[in-house]
Amino acid sequence: MGLRHATSDDMPFLQRLYRSFRMDELAGVRWPMEQKHAFLEQQFIFQHRHYMAAFPDAEFLIIELKGMPIGRLYLNFSREQWLIVDIGLAPEWRSQGRGSSLLSAIQREMTRSGVQSLMLHVEHHNIAAQALYRRLGFRDVEGGSSHIRMEWPCSIVSNATPR
Repeated sequence: MGLRHATSDDMPFLQRLYRSFRMDELAGVRWPMEQKHAFLEQQFIFQHRHYMAAFPDAEFLIIELKGMPIGRLYLNFSREQWLIVDIGLAPEWRSQGRGSSLLSAIQREMTRSGVQSLMLHVEHHNIAAQALYRRLGFRDVEGGSSHIRMEWPCSIVSNATPR
C-alpha cells in the first residue's frame, strides 16, 4: 500500500469513492438512481472546494495498492498538530486492516517528527470508524451536532502526564 498526490485525473475515482461513503444515507430517499448520483456528485464538488479553500496547504493523497487507487487521505500539517481532514477506503478494501496500518504509520511518523497532536473528526453515526480510532488510542475531545472531534494522544492525557 502506498500514497501519492492526487491529480485532476483522479477526480472520477474520488467522485465514485465519495458516492460510496454517502450512498447508504440516500437509501430511503425515493429518487431515481441518476438523481442520487447527480446529487452526490454535486455534494462531492462542494466538499472538494471546501477542503481546497479551508486547507490550502494540506496534502491531498490517493491511497494505492499495486498501482490501483483504493482510497483517499487528506492531511493538514503544522509543527504542533496534524489534522486528518479526511480518510476513506473504497468499500471492497475496508475491514481488512489497511486503515489501521495506515493510521498506525501516521502515528509513528507523527511521533518521530515530534508533533504533539493528531486530530480528526468522525461522524456520530460512523460507529465502525469510531471503534477503529479508539482501538488506535484516539480519544473523544469534543462532540458537535454531526461529528466527534478525536485526538491522539488525548490533550488531557498529554497535559497530565509529564514527558
